[in-house]
Amino acid sequence: MDANPSSDPFAIASPAALATIYPAPKPVVATKATDRIGERSAAFIARSPFAVLSTVGERGPHASPRGDAPGFVQVLDEKTLALPDRRGNNRLDALRDVLDDPRVALLFLVPGMGETLRVHGTARITTDPALRERMAMGRTLPATVMLVSVTEVFMQCPRALLRAGLWSGQGKPEGVPTGGEMIDEHTAGRLSRDSYDNEMAPYCADNLY
Repeated sequence: MDANPSSDPFAIASPAALATIYPAPKPVVATKATDRIGERSAAFIARSPFAVLSTVGERGPHASPRGDAPGFVQVLDEKTLALPDRRGNNRLDALRDVLDDPRVALLFLVPGMGETLRVHGTARITTDPALRERMAMGRTLPATVMLVSVTEVFMQCPRALLRAGLWSGQGKPEGVPTGGEMIDEHTAGRLSRDSYDNEMAPYCADNLY
């Protein structure tokens, strides 16, 4: 089925049409991105056991789950992430996509945290022996490592996970930066850490739908 058939009189076909339906984003949303992995973002990634890797190539788009012990994605420096390729079904959708188009997106989740971390960049695939050794699990080395050159980093608010009840009854893990601490880092202090942390919960409660 065509997702946007010409016969649909209600189909949205332009940014201008979208703008008549949705209000402009608040300044906190429009200016919350940074172009590097800071200390707090690195702490979030270090405690994340699961991420979704999004890629696109000649065969179309793919969203691939990636998971392991917390910190399985390593921050090599503020502009570089390393993602080991653990054993899978060998479809290699994401890896083939990167060979076609290096643009990638990662969505990091931490159990108990409503906020998620989004990272965009360009990737390459390497068999660097030192990197593979560094990311080994016991005696098992990853076949390859995906290196992501970071271009954009930002935090996503918790409403989607709250609506899903994904972590219902599960407390916030220790050592994970708050949403306010991350947004303070991403905006170099332009947006208030305390304001976000104090106001987000009641705001979400009143604006889930």
